[in-house]
Order: sequence, then structure tokens, then C-alpha cells
Amino acid sequence: MQQKEVEKLKKMANAIRFLSLDMITKAKSGHPGLPMGTAELSSVLFAKHLRFAAKYPTWENRDKFILSAGHGSALLYSLLHLTGYESISLNEIKNFRQLNSKTAGHPEYNLLNGIETTTGPLGQGLGTAVGIAISDKIKASKLSEKIINNKIYVLTGDGCLMEGISEEAISLAGTLGLNNLIVIWDNNNITIDGTATMTNSVNMQARFRANNWNVLQIKNGYNIKEIDKILTKARKSKKPTFIDVKTIIGKGYPELENKSSVHGSPLTEEQVKQAKTMANYPLTPFEIPTQIKNDWEKVGKQYEPQVKDWNKQITHLTKKQREFLSTIQTKKIPNLNNIFTKLKTEFQNTNFAKATRNANGIILEQITPAINNLIGGSADLTGPTFTKNKYTKEINKQNFDGNYISYGIREHEMSACMNGLSLGGFKAYGSTFLTFFDYLKPALRLSALMHQDTIYIFTHDSFFVGEDGPTHQPIEHLASLRAIPNINVIRPADAIETCDAWQIAIQETTKPTILILSRQSTPLLPHRDIKANYVSKGAYVISNFEKHKENLLTLIASGSEVNIALQVKNLLLSKHNINSKVVSMSSMNLFEEQSDKYKKSVIDRDETITISIEAGSTFGWHKYADINIGLDRFGKSAPAHNLQTDFGFSPEQIVKRIIKEIK
Repeated sequence: MQQKEVEKLKKMANAIRFLSLDMITKAKSGHPGLPMGTAELSSVLFAKHLRFAAKYPTWENRDKFILSAGHGSALLYSLLHLTGYESISLNEIKNFRQLNSKTAGHPEYNLLNGIETTTGPLGQGLGTAVGIAISDKIKASKLSEKIINNKIYVLTGDGCLMEGISEEAISLAGTLGLNNLIVIWDNNNITIDGTATMTNSVNMQARFRANNWNVLQIKNGYNIKEIDKILTKARKSKKPTFIDVKTIIGKGYPELENKSSVHGSPLTEEQVKQAKTMANYPLTPFEIPTQIKNDWEKVGKQYEPQVKDWNKQITHLTKKQREFLSTIQTKKIPNLNNIFTKLKTEFQNTNFAKATRNANGIILEQITPAINNLIGGSADLTGPTFTKNKYTKEINKQNFDGNYISYGIREHEMSACMNGLSLGGFKAYGSTFLTFFDYLKPALRLSALMHQDTIYIFTHDSFFVGEDGPTHQPIEHLASLRAIPNINVIRPADAIETCDAWQIAIQETTKPTILILSRQSTPLLPHRDIKANYVSKGAYVISNFEKHKENLLTLIASGSEVNIALQVKNLLLSKHNINSKVVSMSSMNLFEEQSDKYKKSVIDRDETITISIEAGSTFGWHKYADINIGLDRFGKSAPAHNLQTDFGFSPEQIVKRIIKEIK
């Protein structure tokens, strides 16, 4: 690299540094330390190594830059604006962190082109990047490495690498040999509370080597030639690559360099002017010298010819490859109504009476070959969750031409990977036990926040798990899931409802679907019209009032407890001459989407006493029921039938309690 180019890149770096500072100072909010400290590194990465075209932000073979340290969002916004992304104008830059601005406090997917994933919770960007890297490996295996040969660059800080998800992420990436993944560590040794070494003594280079990564080092994060040399070497690696870059937080304003205060505290206008004066940069806020802006816009255009060549190349793909690429780009799922109708007919004809997790396995075996972008996996619970079948093919280090991932005991990374796979165009599902949902909640929450259509299969849904005891018996988990915005939480009562739930999950395009499935057997409920999808209403009457009798009680239940409610209805009528109807409420959020007229036809609290029955926390049921029968304490270790009696969940015990309550 010639010295002239080095000087040009330094000037381009200052444009990043000071545009970021202007943003943060005007907003009086933000994190200046990272963009100040990584401006030179980012300048070389974007100008010399990142293959992208601002005019074609969704180019399938683009390199992807993920700012895992999302608090440094001003850095990303500066880069996107400078390189010419149309969606981020100077006005958006000036409205950084303001109401309804697209330049949010932390990067949010779908607000601006160039933001590959929502980051903010530390480690999530890294975890999601592994999923994106896997998705691109799968594409390369199906379309050829001439068509897909991109890289995923992730900028992390100390926080990302301290969070527990980072170990799951780097371990899985190393195991799968994801050589398209390059993680860059902004090694400035500063956190909010002080120096990173105050709380962390890990040898990061040794840690990544132990996880089968290629490890490189940039000793001076402001030496343009050294940065360029190491980034060039990283691209040729046969393993995932970790680059340890020694940087200085707050670089450019000596009084704040290497200070924890510059991590999250804006500089004053006077301090920014002083920093600009020292760098011989225009003092006017948001002013970008014309030559520097032109140089950056050239960067954003330099790969436009490659995009056009790539578009010509894909015209030579086989029909099967073109169909796969089209599915990836549109995420359009074929109509599977015939499959689900056939399955429901078979379940009804055979009086299927096994657990809903068993039905799940049968359903997956039928739909897997019909969806060419479906990709599944499990956190070491493939057998118990019935997620693998004769049409699933394991992905491994040697072969990415598959549709199933064994994630190992890494629930959190599984969920983050699912986000990455979904962002890459796949319909992703993953499975574990419901009680382990807490391990992955942060990534699931981002699934909802990003409107990704991921599918979570949570089995072993209640204290009916039995002998494994309270550690494995989910009590509060359903209530917790139902509290998350923008997700479908569905707890089907039998095999037919499980079909309906899967049909909803497959058709859903804007939110995750959570399938809550039983380990215990669930008898088939009374016959329904198999062509209808009752679960799509969230709740429906499975057994109505007896005619010519006073309407008194409405029993509302979900999952396996719907069958218990049916037994309670019969006992109330035969033993006490009390008339009741049973409502199967598989999904509260889907029920809330229905018209008031429909909801009142199912649950009318003015006309009847309503009673909820669910083998878990009663939290949330008060909206629908006058009397709530559940379990607001932890479980016990014992056979399921013993627990049912001990917790007062036998039909006879529930009847006794109802009689006591209504009197």
C-alpha cells in the first residue's frame, strides 16, 4: 500500500470519527469511545476488504458487517451514510437517538439498509453471526462456491466476549469450521466500571485457539498497513478467524483516551471542536469535506460491477438451484394445506392418543421434504423432542448440504443461530425442553423484535414431566412467554391441534411461533371439521352446553388439561347436575386478535362463571376466568399420576374445588 493511500484512509477515518461525534454530541446521548477508537480499523475494512454495494444492499453474495458491540451504533450509521446507502440521509444522522428516527440507540434490523441484524444485548451480534455464517455455507453448498463465497465480519468488544453466549457461539463456530466468519476484537481494555482486566483475566487468543479458530493480531490499531495486511490474511483462512486488535478507546481526544468515562458519555461541543482542530478537520458540525465524501462514495460503488456479473452467473443455475435461491430470497412457503388435512384425517381415523411431541415428529416428517428452505435443530434433545426424521440431513464441518443442526447443549446459541438462519432466508426451527427456555430468552426476544418467523419447539410442558422434579417442571414459563410482544404462543391439546399449530407456524411471516408440546399422552378430543383450523382462533368451544339446561360454567383449558376439563364437565353434569361447556384455549395472543363478537361467543363472563385449568402458573388467566386452577409453586419429583393427585389436578379434585368455589 502506497503512503498516499495510507493518508487518504486516515482522512476517511476522521470522517467516521467526527461524524459519529457530531451525532452523539447533538443528541447528548450515545457511546463515543468505540467509533473514536475503531475509526481507522473500520476505514480499512470497508474501503479495502468488505465486498458490498450500497446501491444493492440485499445482494446475496455481499460481505456482511455486524456490529455486535451495538452501543457503538454511531460508527455503523456513519459508515452507511458515508458509503452512500440511500436509506440513511444526513437528516437521519442528525436525528440520532431521537423519537421515530431510524438511527436508533442500538442498530435495529429493518430500520436501515446495511443493518444485518439487531444488536444491543452484548454477545447477540456474535451469536447471530454464527447462524448467518452457517446459512451462507448452506447456500454455497447448494449453489456452488462461485455463487456464494462471502465473509461475515463481526466487530466485538470486551462485553460481547464476557457474555456467556460468546462461549457457545465460538465453540459451535469452531466445531463447524466456519471459515467465512471473521471476528474482530476491539481490544481497548475498558468497560463501564473500569479496566477490563479488573474483572477478566482470560487469554482471549488462547481461548479462541482452544476452540479451533485461526488467531491473528494487530498490535497497533492505527497502523493502516498492518490492519490491511492482517485483514488480507484473515480472508484466506481455512478456519473461523479471530483478530485481536489493540485499540485506544476515545482515540482522537487525548484527555479522554483510555478512560472508561468516554465509553458512554458524550463529548461537549467544545471538546469536539478541540479534537477536530487537532486533526485539522472542519469545525462545523456534520460538515464532511467534499473529497473525503467522494472517496467514501466510491467505496460504496466499487463492487457494483461484481453485482452485475453475479446476476449474470445465476442465470446459469439449474432449475433446482434457481428454485432454492428464489425461496431464500422471498421466503415464500408452498401451500401445505393438503398435507395437514391428510395428517388430521389419519390422526382422527386412528384415534391418535400419544403425546403432542409424538405428533410433532410425524408432522415434521411430512412437511420437511416439501419446504426446501426448512432447517431444524435441537440443543442435544433431538430424540425427546422428535425433531429428526428420514428427510433430515445433518450439517457438519465436511458437508453443509443439509437441513439439520445438532447444536449441542447450547440453547442460547441455538436461538441466536435460528435468528441468523432466518435472516439468511431460511425457515428455522429449534427444540429443547420448556423449562430451558430461560437459557435462550434474550435471543428469542430478538426474534420477536426483528419480526423473524422462527419456530421454537418446547416439549415437556408441565409438572406432568414427573420424576425429573421441580428443576425440569415448567411452572411460570408459559406466563413468561405470553408476556413477550409479537410472538404466537401455542399449546395444542392433541394431535389435530398440533397440526393446526404447525400450519400456523409455517404460514407465519412476521413473528416467531412457540409450540408448547407434551411429554404425556393426550387423547384425541371430540371430532372436529378437519378442514378448519380452530387453533387459528386462539380458543374455541370443544364441547358446548347441554341443551335444555341452565348455562352455568365455562371451563377454559390448554394442552393436556383440555381432556381433564372434558372429564370435569361430565362429572359436574352426572354428579351435580351442573351444566358447563369446555373451551380449548391454545393461544391467548391469537384469541386476542379475534373480533369482540367471536370472543364473547366463546367466553362470556357476564353469562357464566368462567374457570381456567392449566398445569402451571395462574398468572395471566385472570383476564379470562373468575376462578383459576393452576400451580403457583414449584413442583415435586414423583410419577406424574402421583403429582396430579398431590397438586389437586385429578378431575374429581377439580370438581370438588369448583363446587366449593361456586357455593
